[in-house]
Order: sequence, then C-alpha cells, then structure tokens
Amino acid sequence: MPKISKTDAEWREILTPEQYHVTRKHGTERAFTGPHQEEHRDGTFTCVCCGNDLFRTAAKFDSKTGWPSFYEPMEENSVTEHKDRSFFMTRIEVRCKDCDAHLGHVFNDGPQPTGLRYCMNGHALNFDPDKI
Repeated sequence: MPKISKTDAEWREILTPEQYHVTRKHGTERAFTGPHQEEHRDGTFTCVCCGNDLFRTAAKFDSKTGWPSFYEPMEENSVTEHKDRSFFMTRIEVRCKDCDAHLGHVFNDGPQPTGLRYCMNGHALNFDPDKI
C-alpha cells in the first residue's frame, strides 16, 4: 500500500501549528506541554495525520520524561524506525508507517517485557478510548 502523501499546504490545512511542526518538520514539543501525558483510559493512540493505529494504553508507562511513553507499538509494523543524526548524536527516530509523520524516538531504557521506551510527542497522537 502506498504511503499517504499530501502537499505542505494540505498538511498545514488539516493540522494545528503544533501538530504540523512536530509531525511534518520533525520537531519536538517541550517536555510536559503536550497532550496525552496523563491519559490512562483503555484505548488506542493513533497518528494525528492519518489515523493509523500506533499504541495501546496497555503498553503505556510513566517514564517521568514529560512525553507519552510506550514499551511497544500496537503492531510490529505500525511504525518505522530511522537513524537520526541531528543534534550531534545518533538516535532512532520513529515515524508512522502510513504517512511518514515524525512521532518521536525509541530508546533502550524502557521497562520489560521489551526494554524499549517509545518516547512520543503528544501532538503527534490522537486518542481513541475503547467503547464500553
């Protein structure tokens, strides 16, 4: 399936300035300023750009970093990973598999069972609570 592709103007039309900066310009919101930090209801975190299912609340944990953190994506292929050599360091950038939106980074200091910390920008995510 081809990636979702829009012009810069189309992305700007559907995203808030914060969402656009984070997802399309590979920005990072300041710690403790984005949405979803305190979201604990059962549900699914989706890509703000295209709606792709990314993470479940069951994999969310409080990393005390100021960004929503998860120990694994919802599906193995929900996200893609890319080397990021910005800011004079090498990190692993996480993007939405469907639209290439920048979501955040993954680190090797998370809890078990994976030992990973998917540190996501809240402005890159929407939240869909489970229906009871």
